[in-house]
Amino acid sequence: MTDRPHAADDSPELEDRDYVALASFRHALRHFLAFSEEAARAVGMTPQQHQAILAIRGLSPREGMTINDFAERMLLKQHTAVELVDRLEAAGLVRRARDAGDRRRALLTLTDRAGELLEALSRAHLAQIGRDAPQLIEILQRMSRKDGPARS
Repeated sequence: MTDRPHAADDSPELEDRDYVALASFRHALRHFLAFSEEAARAVGMTPQQHQAILAIRGLSPREGMTINDFAERMLLKQHTAVELVDRLEAAGLVRRARDAGDRRRALLTLTDRAGELLEALSRAHLAQIGRDAPQLIEILQRMSRKDGPARS
């Protein structure tokens, strides 16, 4: 990743409506993230725990996920991912088991408790997305028009 945003030299000059659209999009994202964080806390989890179990369930629900895949999915360094998995295991949310095909690899799977919590959280999140979708779609449509970020 780069520290600076990429801008094409030939891109049109930004207008007030571009900034309004970006601010609206960012606000909508923050609104959803605030909902998500509160929902996780309401069931006794941290937002990071929720994100972690969703990543594991969403990427490899049956066979399990390697620590490397987990680190990549969570945008974490390897050692940070291992520490998070240690905490998830201690909280009774994740199991770590050796891969039968390659004993050097550890696979992460969810516990039954994590699965139950994740299902409840996912239902609530999908309902919230349904409520937020019309606004998000409208913002994204404004931002993705062919002739510029928020131009009509």
